Amino acid sequence: MAGSILGASVKRVEDPRFVTGTGRYLPDLHFPGELWMAVVRSSVPHAVVTSIDTESAESMPGVVAVYTAADFEGMTMPIEFGGHPAPMQRPLIPSDRVRFVGDIVAVVVAETPSQAADAADAVWPEYDELPAVVDPKAADQPDAPILFADHGTNLTKTHRLEAASNDPGPDEVVISATIRHQRLAAIPLETNSAVSVPRDDGGLDVWAGSQQAHGHRNTFSSTLGIERDLIHLKVPDMGGGFGAKIATYPEQILTAAIALKLNRPVRWEESRRENLQVMSHGRAQVHDVTMYASRDGKVRRAEWVVTQDAGAYPLYGAEIPLFTMRMTAGPYLIPELDFTSRSLVTNTTPTHAYRGAGRPEATLTLERLMDMLAAELDLDPAEVRRRNFIPPDAFPHVTASGERYDSGRYAEALDLALRTAGYEQLREEQRRRRESKDRFQLGIGLGSYVEITAPGGRKDWGRVEVHTDGTVTIYSGASSHGHSHETTFAQLASQVLKVPMDQIRFVQADTDQIKRGGGTMGSRSMQMAGSAIKRAGDSVIEKAREIVAHAAEARLEDVVQFDDGRIGVTGVPDTGRTLAEVATLAADPANLPDGMTPGLDADDIWEQENATVPFGTHVSVVEVDTETGDVRLLRHIACDDPGTVFSRMVVDGQVHGGVAQGVGQALYEQFLYDELGTPLTGNLTSYLIPTGVTMPAIEIDRTVTTTDQNPLGVKGIGEAGTIGSTPAVANAVLDALAPFGVRHVDMPLTPSKIWQAIH
Repeated sequence: MAGSILGASVKRVEDPRFVTGTGRYLPDLHFPGELWMAVVRSSVPHAVVTSIDTESAESMPGVVAVYTAADFEGMTMPIEFGGHPAPMQRPLIPSDRVRFVGDIVAVVVAETPSQAADAADAVWPEYDELPAVVDPKAADQPDAPILFADHGTNLTKTHRLEAASNDPGPDEVVISATIRHQRLAAIPLETNSAVSVPRDDGGLDVWAGSQQAHGHRNTFSSTLGIERDLIHLKVPDMGGGFGAKIATYPEQILTAAIALKLNRPVRWEESRRENLQVMSHGRAQVHDVTMYASRDGKVRRAEWVVTQDAGAYPLYGAEIPLFTMRMTAGPYLIPELDFTSRSLVTNTTPTHAYRGAGRPEATLTLERLMDMLAAELDLDPAEVRRRNFIPPDAFPHVTASGERYDSGRYAEALDLALRTAGYEQLREEQRRRRESKDRFQLGIGLGSYVEITAPGGRKDWGRVEVHTDGTVTIYSGASSHGHSHETTFAQLASQVLKVPMDQIRFVQADTDQIKRGGGTMGSRSMQMAGSAIKRAGDSVIEKAREIVAHAAEARLEDVVQFDDGRIGVTGVPDTGRTLAEVATLAADPANLPDGMTPGLDADDIWEQENATVPFGTHVSVVEVDTETGDVRLLRHIACDDPGTVFSRMVVDGQVHGGVAQGVGQALYEQFLYDELGTPLTGNLTSYLIPTGVTMPAIEIDRTVTTTDQNPLGVKGIGEAGTIGSTPAVANAVLDALAPFGVRHVDMPLTPSKIWQAIH
C-alpha cells in the first residue's frame, strides 16, 4: 500500500472531542420534563414474591409513580438469539417469582435521581424463598431446583456433533482434563442506560447504550407493540460494550413503556453496583475434554462435553457453545471431533456474549491440552504445535466441526512470535532458575489460535454522499464505542474518493438515517460495513465518471479519476472536475444522462459468503513467587494476523485492550456466588481487574495473510487479543509450576490457588 493512506497510523478523528470533554454521552443528554427511573431489585436469588408494599414509596416527595408486574402484565422480552423454550421468556417485571439477585421487583419514577433512589429503598417486597442452584452441572441433576416450573427442566439448549467414528483408536496417548472457564463481568467504562421521549404521533425517540441500534429498535417494537417506523433509536457516544450491550435489557424497555404511560421523558442510568450485578456476564463454561494422539505428538481425535451456565433467563449465553464447537480445532489438523453441549439456567445473572464469545473458551481449553500433550511426550510446547498446524497449502480448509478456514500461515506467526520473544534465551534462563531452585520461577506460555470473525450475520450496509461543497458523509451500519470507526472508515473513504479525511463526516447508530445495520460485534466491522462503504464509494466514482462523460460528450471509457481526485478525460488534465463540481452538476437533472437519479451518492449492501479466520500466536513470560504464589507478568508478545491492516495504531490499540482482558481472566477476574446464590464480588474492590501497574508494555508484531472473502482482504482484530492472550498467560503460570508436579489449575490463577497447588 505504498503511497496510500491505508495502513498509516493517522491521528484519530474522534479524539479531539473526547480529550476536550465535548463528547456527548447519554448522561450529557437532557430533555424538558424528564423523569428518573430507579429499580427495586430482588435481594434473594430464588423466591415467590408474595406481596409488595409500595404505599410509603408512593407518598414520598417527587415520586410520580411506582410500577410492579401487574402494570405490565403479559409483556415479555422476545428471545433475540436462538430458539429457547417459551416458558423461559423473560418478563419485563417477573410476576410469579424472582430468579437471581438483581431481578426486577418494581420500578419507581420520580422528578430527581435521588428522589427515585430514596423511594426505591422504601418499597418492601415479601418473599417465600425457594432453593437456589448456582452451578450449571448441579442444575442438570434430577433433584435440582427448577427455575421454570412450566418447562419442567433447567435445560434450555443442546448442541451435538458426532464424530465420524465411535472408535477413538489405539490408546497411544490420551489426555483428559476438566477445565472451568469462570464467570466474568464485562466492566465497560460506561454502565448501561436509556432515555425514552414520547412523541405526539404515538412514537418514541430513544437514546440507549447499544452495540446494535437496529436490533434494539426491533426489540422495543416487538415488546411494546409499536411499529418499527415509530421508534427512532440513536446511540450517542458510548463508553464500551464488550458484547454485554448487544442485548436489550428490560430496564431500557421499561423507560419506553413508562414514557408512553406518563407522556413524559423517562431516563435510567445504571450504577456500577447494578452493572456488576445485572449486566450480562460472560464465559461460565465447564469443559470435560479428552484428546487422543499418537506417540509422535499428532492429534487424531478430540472429545468435548461442554456445560454452559445460561444464568436465570436464556439469552445469547445459551447459544455460545455453538461458537465454542466451531473453534474446537483451532489452528490444528484434528481429523475427528465429538462434541456435546448442554446449556442450563441457574439462579445467577444471565450470560451473553463477552469479548470473543465462545472462541476464547475453545482456545484456552485446546491450548491447555496441547501443553499437557507436550509434557506427556517430553516435547517443547512449540514443537507440538508445529507438528499439528494445518499446512499453508491446505487452504481453504474445512475442519471436523464443518468450519471453513479461508487462509492461514500458522507456523510463520509462531516463529515470528518466538523470535520476538527470544524464546531460546528465555528457556535457558528458565533452566538456570529451576536448577538453582530460585524462589522466583520463570514461566513461558504459548497461545496459538484462530478466530472466526463475522461469524453470524454476514451482511451490512453503507452509504457515501458527496456534497456540493466538497465534503463527504459516510453512513455505516456498524457502531463505534471505542473502535475508531470514524477514523478507519474515513481513511477508507479518503483512499477511494481521494478526498482529505478532514472533509469526511461519519454517521452511525441512528435508525432514521441508517437503512439497516448489523452493529458492532464478532470482529465484523471493517470486513462487513467497511466493504459496503468501499463498494458504495466505488459506485460514487463510477457515477461521477458517467456525469463527466455526459457533460464533456466523451466516451465513458475515456473518463478517469486523476491522482488528485478530479474526474476528467484521460490525457486532458484541463477537463478534470473536482468531486464538488461533479456534485453540483449532479444536483440538476438537466445535467444528467437519461434515467440517472440526481445527487452524487450511492449505497451498498455487502454480503459475505463465509466468516474469515484470522490467527496468531501470543507468548507470555511470567515470574511466580513460589513462597507466596504471587504472579508477575514480565512480558507479553502478541503476533496476530488480521489480514489487511488499515490503521496500525487502531489495530495495535485493539490488541492492547484485548490482551488486558485476557490477562484479567487468566489472573484476576471472577464473578462469584456463594452456594445460596448471593453475589460475593459485587463491587470493584472484590471483583479485580488489571491495572496499569499490573500490565507490562505489550510487544506487537504481525504477519499479513489476506482473505478472498471481501474486497478489502481484511479479517477481524477486535477480539484476537483476548483469544490469544488468555491461554498464553495461563500456560506461562502453569509452566512455572511444572517442577512442582502441578498439571492444571483453573483460572483465575490467584496467589492463594497457586500457593495451594505448590503445597
